[in-house]
Amino acid sequence: MRILHTTPRADGFWMPAEFERHDGCLMIWPVRSDSWRSGGWPARKAFCAVASAIARSEEVTMLVDPSQYETARAMLPAAVRLVEMQTDDAWARDIGPTFVRNRNGTVRGVDWGFNAWGGLMDGLYFPWDQDNHAARKICDLYRVDCYDCRSFILEGGSIHSDGAGTVLTTERCLFSAGRNPKLTHAEIEDKLCDLLGASRVLWLPRGIYGDETNEHVDNICAFTAPGRVLLAWTENRDDPQYALSKACEDYLLQQTDACGRKLDIVHLPIPQMPVCIAKEECEELDIWDGVPTWTPGERLAASYVNFYLANDAVIVPQFGDPMDQNACEILTGEFPGREIVPIDAHEILLGGGNIHCITQQLPQGGRSGLYA
Repeated sequence: MRILHTTPRADGFWMPAEFERHDGCLMIWPVRSDSWRSGGWPARKAFCAVASAIARSEEVTMLVDPSQYETARAMLPAAVRLVEMQTDDAWARDIGPTFVRNRNGTVRGVDWGFNAWGGLMDGLYFPWDQDNHAARKICDLYRVDCYDCRSFILEGGSIHSDGAGTVLTTERCLFSAGRNPKLTHAEIEDKLCDLLGASRVLWLPRGIYGDETNEHVDNICAFTAPGRVLLAWTENRDDPQYALSKACEDYLLQQTDACGRKLDIVHLPIPQMPVCIAKEECEELDIWDGVPTWTPGERLAASYVNFYLANDAVIVPQFGDPMDQNACEILTGEFPGREIVPIDAHEILLGGGNIHCITQQLPQGGRSGLYA
């Protein structure tokens, strides 16, 4: 593996769309006791369900703390590859590399700086050094060259690509004070274009209400095809999410993508009933630095947009809500060639994210030697 100090755009690389074919998927086994209740056992069952569903159509690699290898091996199907690696938590999307590809099919990784979603300003845990070093190790694991971009703080859940030059993100996240406060709007946009091989950045104003990542884009909006997006939505004007989603829709209706196309916007409902954490669930979480992770009754950032696109399936979070089936039907229409696999995601949501947050796709590598 080479550590590169050029940029993907200068080298002819770009971030593929998630709806393109993959060579595999990366996940991380949950261990952290202030993120995952009851010592992580309920969350591990949910992670196993997600990994098993994805493994039916693409190779899944699970990073595992050495102390958990035997447990993970016993719980996961044989098709899932285990690799011992220490991390601070289990958010593969945010701490893993963003993979880029060129016209020859060569794959490389982008190693962003990671500071736990805001560093000492408003980050969610400390230290985060093992997470910050994970992306480069993952590039080494997959034998792909790695761009050194650690001076720029960014998480994989904060960006979404159409694979054709357009990147989605949210202002609320990328302009937060704990990430890159010394950079201007124009400088951050230039960074995104250089490091993702893009020519157009769409800046959604907001994300999902209560999203502790400063409102990542992967909870609010996702491309299903070039020129077409799913937008998390509610018709309930009394729900605080309504104003946030409406602001995003108003913005998107005025925009075009990198190819000059107006965007088709498909509403994907949020759960009808707010998903809140129960008192007994809070009591089963360890306290971090003297502060509880959640308070009883706190609303969680539940969104069906936080799905994972496997090669032959859509892995869809479910919340025991009347909108569960509606969301699956909409996704069936958007991805007619893929099986819809609904998975109870409540335990993942308690950790602060969802199915998309715990997965990172590895784009089809062609002649990249991705599994050489």
